[in-house]
Amino acid sequence: MKIGNLDIENRLILAPMAEVTDSSFRKITKEFGAGLTFTQMVSAQGVINNNFETLRLLSFSRDEKPIGVQVLGNEPEILGDAVKEIVKLKPDLIDLNCGCPVDKVVSNNMGSALLEDPKAMGQLIKKMVDSSSGVPISVKLRLGKDKTNINIFETARVAEENGASVLFVHTRTRADKYESDPDWHWLKKVKELVNIPVVGNGSIFTPQDAKEMIDLTGCDSVMVARGALGNPFIFDRFNKLINTGLDPGEPSVEIVRNVLLKQISFMEREFGEPNSLDKAKKNSIWYFRFYPGINQFLEKVFSLNNLHAIRSLIEEHTKNILKGNLQITQLSDINIKFKKKVLFWLTEENLETLG
Repeated sequence: MKIGNLDIENRLILAPMAEVTDSSFRKITKEFGAGLTFTQMVSAQGVINNNFETLRLLSFSRDEKPIGVQVLGNEPEILGDAVKEIVKLKPDLIDLNCGCPVDKVVSNNMGSALLEDPKAMGQLIKKMVDSSSGVPISVKLRLGKDKTNINIFETARVAEENGASVLFVHTRTRADKYESDPDWHWLKKVKELVNIPVVGNGSIFTPQDAKEMIDLTGCDSVMVARGALGNPFIFDRFNKLINTGLDPGEPSVEIVRNVLLKQISFMEREFGEPNSLDKAKKNSIWYFRFYPGINQFLEKVFSLNNLHAIRSLIEEHTKNILKGNLQITQLSDINIKFKKKVLFWLTEENLETLG
């Protein structure tokens, strides 16, 4: 797939996700064949203010390329200035987020709130394009505000007319957030409408989901978000399915262990041990959710206070899975809970405390 002068060899793309797509995870997914990855979403205002945390989120190494940066903003001048700064880091793509449905983003007239004023959205895109020194500008869209206000055709046209090089289309409305099933038939219509690449997004959890989206809609590529959590293997499986017609299937638990331990080592190198503990626990749960004994793992992992203990638990848990010593968990129930809420082990009360 060609995006401006950028040629994406593999068609499955890792979506930007807050607190997830840090360098450690991007490197792992790249090793498994992700065609393009993204940094975590950053504030345009934070970029021009040289906010330390924003700049840290923007950092990436040469071996992670091709890589995209997603920005959040609603003022042309601020977005234009932010793009000029981001270009200096030499990303391969810069994306305008017009899809985030989170209340605190929408209430500030950013993310999917921008869908309600396509003309103003077009001005933002044009300013970004004019400021990008040739780096392709993409736009992340949803279908519209809600099912009675679907305006994806208008926003897609506006994005193309103002210079966007590719569209990422999440096939839900803002009101749907992530709860309802995506509506892929809109994606086919958008693909027929515009002359730039269209990338589909929404509830891609298996290689077969991604292939089906391409086959049914004719979209150029697919972006995976929640389906990649604890599952970088989806990229390799998809590439093999597309290239050979065969899906190699779920990896062995030994491979899962090795990849998880490697990602934790990357985390420790990037963040240091204290700041890696919660990340390591969260990712460990995601990696092991496909296997028996996830409930026992949950009971143990939260009490640990150093990476050595987490690594030891991972080794012990893997051995117990191989020996068949663990309680058989209703994995279908776990996966349903995960799809509804990726932090499936937390109650709604605890989720609220996370902001």
